[in-house]
Amino acid sequence: MIKKIIGGAVGLGLLLGLVVFIYLLTNNKLSIGYNKGYEPTQPIPFSHKKHAGQYGIDCKYCHTSVEVSRHSSVPSMNICMNCHLSVGVGKEWIQKLQKQYADNKPIAWQKVHLLPDHVKFNHAAHINAKKDCNTCHGPVEEMEKVYQYQDLSMGWCVNCHRGDYDNSISKEDLKKLKEGGHTQAPINCSTCHY
Repeated sequence: MIKKIIGGAVGLGLLLGLVVFIYLLTNNKLSIGYNKGYEPTQPIPFSHKKHAGQYGIDCKYCHTSVEVSRHSSVPSMNICMNCHLSVGVGKEWIQKLQKQYADNKPIAWQKVHLLPDHVKFNHAAHINAKKDCNTCHGPVEEMEKVYQYQDLSMGWCVNCHRGDYDNSISKEDLKKLKEGGHTQAPINCSTCHY
């Protein structure tokens, strides 16, 4: 008899835990993301805080393919050397960069923003829709070392497509769009999945 009561209590506890978990997950109280906070060590300590923040270099200057490609390209050595043939030439890391350039060897940068293999993300579509890089990448101009700022979960992306996370339009305009049945971007599966 006691075994049945204990078994029932354990089963009830597990069921209650599952219900709470599902509630938290479906009501944006719990986030299951993909590598939020991931911050790989790079072969050269590149400071976005200095380049994008202090010097105000636009993201698209270095990430040249972002407006025309699915991928935001890693800057080529030529782009780095546009400045670093004459800027910071005495610094250890700039000397390493210059040597790699002279030896015609690219820097093996580590990818920061990782998505599952079944997800397709098109940078050009987002940039051409006037989305700000910081929406997904966070305040890169304040990051000494870039890390994955958003969780980039499916829920986070879908909410943005619905217009729930866009700061570029007023709440009143967003309300009008939603009342008219409009979403900010497509939310059908094939938009983001292979």
